[in-house]
Amino acid sequence: MTVSTFLAPRRRIRGRRAQALAAALTTAALAAAPVPAAAADGGDPAAAKPTVVLVHGAFADASGWNGVVERLKRHGYQVTVPANPLRGLAGDSAHLAGVLKTIKGPIVLAGHSYGGALIGNAAAGNPNVKSLVYVSAFMPDKGEGLADLGTKFAGSELNTALKPVPSVGSDGKEVTDLYIRPEKFHDVFAADVPSGTAAALAAAQRPISGAAFMDKATAAAWRTIPSWALVATRDKAIAPDLERFEARRARSHTVEVDSSHAVMISHPDAVADLIRQAAGDRTAADSPMASTGTSTLILASLGALAGVSILTGAGLLAAARRRRATDSGTAL
Repeated sequence: MTVSTFLAPRRRIRGRRAQALAAALTTAALAAAPVPAAAADGGDPAAAKPTVVLVHGAFADASGWNGVVERLKRHGYQVTVPANPLRGLAGDSAHLAGVLKTIKGPIVLAGHSYGGALIGNAAAGNPNVKSLVYVSAFMPDKGEGLADLGTKFAGSELNTALKPVPSVGSDGKEVTDLYIRPEKFHDVFAADVPSGTAAALAAAQRPISGAAFMDKATAAAWRTIPSWALVATRDKAIAPDLERFEARRARSHTVEVDSSHAVMISHPDAVADLIRQAAGDRTAADSPMASTGTSTLILASLGALAGVSILTGAGLLAAARRRRATDSGTAL
């Protein structure tokens, strides 16, 4: 009797085990890969996403969010960027609250700078607002004004950069509009933006009424609605330590970005990722990898794992066949 005759049943068992192991490893790897929302529920993945509302602040307009809007739309979000009147906390908040009432379904509400003061007022009492995102922003508590917050910590150079311009309000009364002096705009507002871009932003800046800094917040929606906060560590318009204080007080999910005040222009990836986190998007990461495509890296890793599993299974099968060929010529 030859060894091949005696061991044939055992070789067949080993071959079947190798095939089973390869199949199990491949199945496990493929099962770990995320399923696109459309395939998982059979519908449009955008249908389940909240609408993102972005609120600009003083000395800016809605176009400052362009880079963030582009990235959010790429991920299937509906985005609205309403114009901010910049006339005063009460009136501007009421204007924003009216916009929010026209939106059906869940809302993620984000505010930059002075826009942060508005979202805390406007979201109060609106059950559709599911999360708040503060981007290098003011986050006043009920009864606080921006002037109160602005003097809490050192680090802001805004006051010395402002240029007051007399104007007339809609009621015919004289008001004072505030601009950032063009020669100060780059350094104070947008230091990490190319100088040509900063010059264009300075030329097109929209003023805020000086009275807005004296107005008091009538609500603080961050006390009842989950919040996310981005601290711009090189901000010279709002002191970074104030941003940190506000975020701690609100118990916000917080990230810090090495940026000027104009972080949504200079770091749109980081801002968009934070907003996606607030929207419950699990593929958005709060790490430096987020701006280089964390979800892509994860999918690539899972794909590699599946490939390794398949190769491992093929290797086991090949080894079993070689052993069978070798054993078939060996006598007892």
